[in-house]
Amino acid sequence: MPTPSMEDYIEQIYMLIEDKGYARVSDIAEALSVHPSSVTKMVQKLDKDEYLIYEKYRGLVLTTKGKKIGKRLVFRHDLLEQFMKLIGVDDDKIYNDVEGIEHHLSWNAIDRIGDLVQYFEEDNSRITELRDVQKRNEE
Repeated sequence: MPTPSMEDYIEQIYMLIEDKGYARVSDIAEALSVHPSSVTKMVQKLDKDEYLIYEKYRGLVLTTKGKKIGKRLVFRHDLLEQFMKLIGVDDDKIYNDVEGIEHHLSWNAIDRIGDLVQYFEEDNSRITELRDVQKRNEE
């Protein structure tokens, strides 16, 4: 299992490849606000653990294992953002809140959050009722 730090790198690499078709060390460093030397070290570790294939000066590609995990990590992040928005967390707080909790939840908890999001989205009156409860609690 990848560590939380490894997950951040895999997720970012996956998103860069999806968006641009490639991920360079400099792109990863910029996206994660870290030094390129830190990216190189992590990429070498991810290569050793078979999440990606890295050739110095030639770039990197995710392995099947890396793509599968990357896709799941992006799904987790997007689902948690969706959940935070649904429950009424202020937009300017959502990203940091998700970053703060995403590595600390089990996949079982993620699945249950997905169920809850689905439950609310299947019937908009449920979201309206939640907003009513929130308004009453703020008074």
